[in-house]
Amino acid sequence: MQEKDFVSYEYRTKTVKAKDQSKAMDMYEAFGWEVTSTSPALVDGVTLSLKRDRKQKHKQELNKLERQAEDVFDTINGLHRAKTAGASIFAYIFGCIATLILGGGMCLCMLTENNVPAFAGGIVLGVAGIALCCINYFIYKKLAEKKTKTLLPIIDGNEEKLANILEKGNGLLNADLI
Repeated sequence: MQEKDFVSYEYRTKTVKAKDQSKAMDMYEAFGWEVTSTSPALVDGVTLSLKRDRKQKHKQELNKLERQAEDVFDTINGLHRAKTAGASIFAYIFGCIATLILGGGMCLCMLTENNVPAFAGGIVLGVAGIALCCINYFIYKKLAEKKTKTLLPIIDGNEEKLANILEKGNGLLNADLI
């Protein structure tokens, strides 16, 4: 009888956003993990099932680099969210105020009987509210564009840092093969 080489594995599951699936798979493969399966998770997520040889050399260094890579990966995702977060908050608040102005104009038009100045004032307020609602989108786009311009160099720097960490991890894996 032939003896089989027995390999014991360690297993892990990670849930990531669907848009980050390929980046996460590449990241974990750089540290010796093999993706065994993927399955949809709750809202807009994917669960990656991973396995890695338990007796891998340089395991401590790989684990340290893996934690660093996960931190940088989370930082990059946070920076991408930050590009539009402030603009979104402003747009929600400004939109609520514009809607209240529009509603005030409607109230003036509908609640007053035989009062022409209040009716005219209601129309003016309503038109102003509609104009503010329309302008809100353009203000949002301008604020998001301004924030994106400031964050892009930081995102690029973090992506370069992540690439260097992944190269170090892959270098440790390749050192095992030599």
